[in-house]
Amino acid sequence: MPLIQVAAAGLLVAAGSLTGCGEGGSSCGPSSARVTRVVDGDTIELETGVKIRYLMVNAPETTSGKNECYGQNAVTFNTDLVLDKVVDLSYDVECEDRFGRTLAYVSVGGQEVNSLLLERGYGCLLHIPPDGDDRLDEFKALEAAAKAAGRGLWGACNPIPCN
Repeated sequence: MPLIQVAAAGLLVAAGSLTGCGEGGSSCGPSSARVTRVVDGDTIELETGVKIRYLMVNAPETTSGKNECYGQNAVTFNTDLVLDKVVDLSYDVECEDRFGRTLAYVSVGGQEVNSLLLERGYGCLLHIPPDGDDRLDEFKALEAAAKAAGRGLWGACNPIPCN
């Protein structure tokens, strides 16, 4: 391999280390794991004890004594989708949020839970750059469609709890 390619490869590895996840996200966490607990509408716990916070979605709060409109619906939907199932995990730029939860896109049975939560009105868009920058338009469209159709919290809550 020519020296220039070796140097470029080294820079790519270094850049991946700086972002925390690297290409493919393998340093953020496992690519799949079993869900042993649903914390709330947008957070789960894996069999390893790692808490996963879904990227690009914010469900109404149901923890710390809160019970926001449509929050329990989001918990039930999330539970039905992932509890006691092996999920696939993919990562973006940042590995963790400020609370130490691992940030991921979560899929089960070929369906991505993050986008389903928005599409069906169980949560609102939550974009914290740089994560999700490349999928922002997709998630905005999912939320806009749910809002226009009055799905989920968009038809049930006033005010909208997760905005």
